[in-house]
Amino acid sequence: MKVFPDKLADALTKKLPPVVIVAGEEPLQHMEACDAVRAAARARGIEEREILHVEGNFAWGRLHEASASLSLFASAKLIELRLAGNNLGQEGAKALKAYAEELKGSDNVLLLAMGKLDFRQQKSAWFQALDKAGLFVPVWPVDLSRLGFWLRDRATRYGLNLDLDAARLLGERTEGNLLAADQELQKLALMLPPNSRVSPRDVAGGVEDSSRFDVFTLMDACLKGERARVSRIMAGLRAEGVEPPIVLWALTRELRTLLSLHQHLDQGQSFEHACKAQKPSIFEKRRPAYQQAISRLPLKRLHKLLLFAQRLDLAIKGASPLPVQDGLHDLALTLAGGRGLLAELPSSYRIA
Repeated sequence: MKVFPDKLADALTKKLPPVVIVAGEEPLQHMEACDAVRAAARARGIEEREILHVEGNFAWGRLHEASASLSLFASAKLIELRLAGNNLGQEGAKALKAYAEELKGSDNVLLLAMGKLDFRQQKSAWFQALDKAGLFVPVWPVDLSRLGFWLRDRATRYGLNLDLDAARLLGERTEGNLLAADQELQKLALMLPPNSRVSPRDVAGGVEDSSRFDVFTLMDACLKGERARVSRIMAGLRAEGVEPPIVLWALTRELRTLLSLHQHLDQGQSFEHACKAQKPSIFEKRRPAYQQAISRLPLKRLHKLLLFAQRLDLAIKGASPLPVQDGLHDLALTLAGGRGLLAELPSSYRIA
């Protein structure tokens, strides 16, 4: 059964299942979800804990051994199976499916901590067997549109009253880095009197920019036409050393998707059908952003952007004098509906 992190503690209070899968790549919520399972196990009297780190040559038979072996002083244990990513391999998938089949009569609790699981993996036999017996906790990054509200709720843990403008500013400075956001709230709680109302001025004066971005965040901002945010993300990616080919790959992929959507629409298909026809299909949650971009970018404009992306590819390979970083910023900003940094350069460098 699927339970989101903010509801996990309540679900565990009602019943501690024999299996909990915590999967995702957002560190703070992932850590706190695992902590909630450990606390629930202790509350039920489970004191023994065995940790198994799944690495390259992990012997999956150890999982069965951990489940079967108990000390003289405990009738149950918490088994933590920790994967760095989400790749189990055939042997791991078989071992987890077999574990699910042996659950009956066992008082043990399995905490499976791993990376993000896609829809295909959630259809696998091992996942279906474990999910049927326990809880699945998907850990997703907090979207920027919800981040301010998330921070306001989080601030109450530390006795702070964060007004919405302050929460939005804090969100801008810590986007993509909830660990840093939580640390900044703790710092504000130490600096300010209890039950203080935190204003944007308090945030501006006491919080450094510690946001973290990836190319997928950049794509969302481009599609939604968030020009100021696109510039901020591009600067962040450059500062973090993200290689230009990765940024160009992401931008080019979105350009080709938008071109494909246009072609399906020109053939008289509905927007929903055009989204489903993409490989992979565009998730329903992201479709409004694509619709915004389609209405903003005509087919001719997208072809010009794709040609400019090809020139950037040559520049990355050293076959063109085009300035790569400014060119990538220009491409991203134009995709978002803005005017790029190359506007003042000779016309041969600009997007026509």
